[in-house]
Amino acid sequence: MFLTRIIYGIEFFVVLVVEIIKAILDTSICCLKGDVDPIVVKIKPDLERPVSLAILSNTITLTPGTITVSMDQEERVLTVSALTPRSTGDIIPLEPYIKKMLE
Repeated sequence: MFLTRIIYGIEFFVVLVVEIIKAILDTSICCLKGDVDPIVVKIKPDLERPVSLAILSNTITLTPGTITVSMDQEERVLTVSALTPRSTGDIIPLEPYIKKMLE
């Protein structure tokens, strides 16, 4: 069990780095083109533990072009600001990895 979570943690870190690099390129292109259309969305992730929500909100903020504005732990809702309109899956692609690692 513990070894499995370590493997999922390594997988999470690799995917996080890839997502950050993709977001850097996407955000740079959007800014250079002037295609910035900021939005604020509320997301209800499928995570139970408060530490999982905290890690998810931090990964959203680490990714260029998105920032977690607020986190309601009781209702498990994240308010996220994004530079361009995106689907929920595009904003939180790391949720399944966090769930495997910590839930």
